Amino acid sequence: MAIPETVFFALCLVGLAVVVVLIQRRYLPLRKTPEYLLVSTFLPLFISCSIVVLVPIDLSSNSSTQDGSRGIVLPSRLLLVAWRISYWLCFVLTWAILPLLISYSDSGHRSPQKRFLQALRENARYHLIILSLGSIGLVYFLFAVGLNFTALKGLVIALSHSYALSLAIFLMGHGLVAVPRELFYSSSISGNLRRLQIRAPPTYDKLLDATHTVEELEAEVSVLRHRKTGSAREFQDWIEELCELLSLPENALPGVQRSSRVPQVITEEYLASLTARLKAALHRRARFQREWETLVQSAADAQSILDSSSSRRLNFTPHFTSTSPSTPISRITILSPYLRHILHLHILPYLRLLGSILLSLASTAIIWTEIIHAFFPRLSLLPYTFIHHPSSSHGAIGLAGQAIAAVWLLYMILAAYHSLSIVKVWGTYCLVPRMTSGSSAAFYSSYAARLTVPLAFNFISMIPKSLTNHEDTVFYKFLGHLVNLTAISEGWNDYFPVVILVPVLAALGNWYRKIGELVGFGDVLQDDEDEGGTAGAWIEGRSLIERELHGAGRSRTSTRATGTGSAGRRVLSPIAGGLRSPRGGRYRDDPNNGGEEEAEESGWGAWMHRVRNTLETVEAPRWLQQQQRRQQPRRPADRRAGRGTSGVRS
Repeated sequence: MAIPETVFFALCLVGLAVVVVLIQRRYLPLRKTPEYLLVSTFLPLFISCSIVVLVPIDLSSNSSTQDGSRGIVLPSRLLLVAWRISYWLCFVLTWAILPLLISYSDSGHRSPQKRFLQALRENARYHLIILSLGSIGLVYFLFAVGLNFTALKGLVIALSHSYALSLAIFLMGHGLVAVPRELFYSSSISGNLRRLQIRAPPTYDKLLDATHTVEELEAEVSVLRHRKTGSAREFQDWIEELCELLSLPENALPGVQRSSRVPQVITEEYLASLTARLKAALHRRARFQREWETLVQSAADAQSILDSSSSRRLNFTPHFTSTSPSTPISRITILSPYLRHILHLHILPYLRLLGSILLSLASTAIIWTEIIHAFFPRLSLLPYTFIHHPSSSHGAIGLAGQAIAAVWLLYMILAAYHSLSIVKVWGTYCLVPRMTSGSSAAFYSSYAARLTVPLAFNFISMIPKSLTNHEDTVFYKFLGHLVNLTAISEGWNDYFPVVILVPVLAALGNWYRKIGELVGFGDVLQDDEDEGGTAGAWIEGRSLIERELHGAGRSRTSTRATGTGSAGRRVLSPIAGGLRSPRGGRYRDDPNNGGEEEAEESGWGAWMHRVRNTLETVEAPRWLQQQQRRQQPRRPADRRAGRGTSGVRS
């Protein structure tokens, strides 16, 4: 039995590897992405997927006896090796390698050596601060356990586990509400169309802001290009690379009003800062351009579905080659227009409604189990769904129970991943299909691995000993005695999951938007489906989408948002009367020194660069924005004048 089960486990790993490669292909341009980044993002995703398979196998192997087993079991030695590799590889990747890759990818230096040294300096300062904060825990461990290698290792693992568990519980709690609600909202085609129209104005404003930022940086690069003397001559190759990155034509004239941003003496640090800002701005513009195109295409598809109720024929019209068709089901070409109409208008809405009900029940069971398992273990719901034979001599968990346990764990992890992907405090990090930056890919793969291990440990901790002793699993023997080395760390793992009520109630009561209306920070975890809107916002969004769709059918020259220049580079649709951002720029005391200030980062300034990126993305409170809009006269050039700017279609 051991050989077939081992082979089955190996085949599962091969299948998971294929799934991870497909995920990478979804978000990364595989041919242009460096090999070191592909490998570094593949490993944490692969380990996260393999843990979903390892946990049920470990549970079944623990409950098996000499009389036989019901499910897939593996030898204890093989499981121990698998858990050691998975945990320590995740630990090294999330705390050392991937943070270095994030800083390395964000760096603007040309030399790989200087980029690596800059990444080392930034991460060294960050880890020194973490170690200084961890010294408090070290003092506690010295008094509780004593000074030895086990205590030091337990301190590192306990602090890392506590941080990851806290983040995972909050993200999972929000996702357990957001995922079923999103599916429920999508079951109404007309309601989904209205929400898309309400989201259109703020999405379009973000695209305007991103485009305006890129234009300012283009003006700086254009000024540098026309400097043929002095210090600029030493960096002509670097400047030409920036021009190629922007696809600036030879005859592009610099902006006179923006030439004061360029310092008189061009230094390597200034060019490195300019390159980093330019790459971040291009990725940000590509992100919002893709978001805008996806929104417009989804609205057009929803309108086509509603219009098909009279003709009983449904054909989706792709308006952007980068986002069409908007849904995977729309890619099915074997369906006739009539069958496609039946599927999208009469079948899929009810399937989504049924799915939302099932996921709501699943979320309720998970939340109940998280709250009750530390106080009344026998009242936990989840373990009874996959432990079908608690008193059997052939094992408490069979093959069906293993599959159910894997589904439960997968749903918990996906709920946390969903919240991770929509959270708005990560600064410039975002997943963009086929155009994700290297730093964003490293960031999300790092947190994907960081969240999986504590959720898996939390999952097996919810099993009461009356059904099966989870402390006998290889996973618990390997990690449990270090996580629960002291009373505080043990209580944190057992009782902290009760805090899941906070994000759950916040998502149910829409606290994020209410807090955001007061202080401006409440939108960090606000779902797009929760965005309220007035009738004016809905009408304005509908007008924006209609003008975009009408203009998308005209013959016009357009290019990709990630590699465009001043000539034919406009990324906005014909409805965008201008490129002026509706929000003003940041104030500087001396605009002539703007570039030098950003280039001369040292000490705390370099470490606070990450914090600054996050805070700069926080928008003003909604009530303050509304008050400013009332005081300022509305310019028709912002959205309705319709100067001849072209949209991006690739």
